[in-house]
Amino acid sequence: MADTESQDVRLPDEMPSDRVADLVELVVCGLVDDIDAVSLDVTDAMEGTLIEVTCAPDDAGKVIGRRGRTIKAIRTLARALGARVGTAVDVEVLG
Repeated sequence: MADTESQDVRLPDEMPSDRVADLVELVVCGLVDDIDAVSLDVTDAMEGTLIEVTCAPDDAGKVIGRRGRTIKAIRTLARALGARVGTAVDVEVLG
């Protein structure tokens, strides 16, 4: 029987934060109407990774959600994956 645990496969030039950014981009693009306006700026530092999400002004509210619930959930997912790949993560929406 084959081992069903996932392998940590990473390209040589890929940073751990790239996997987290891919997850954030996937979730954000699923929420917004104007997918072409979505861009991520990933800044890696010694203390962790900052992912700044830029989107159309009309879509910023969808990404943030009522009382910030949606962005809080996105941050929770990003931080959980960040902990798994070994980096602290913070996500900000620039709208």
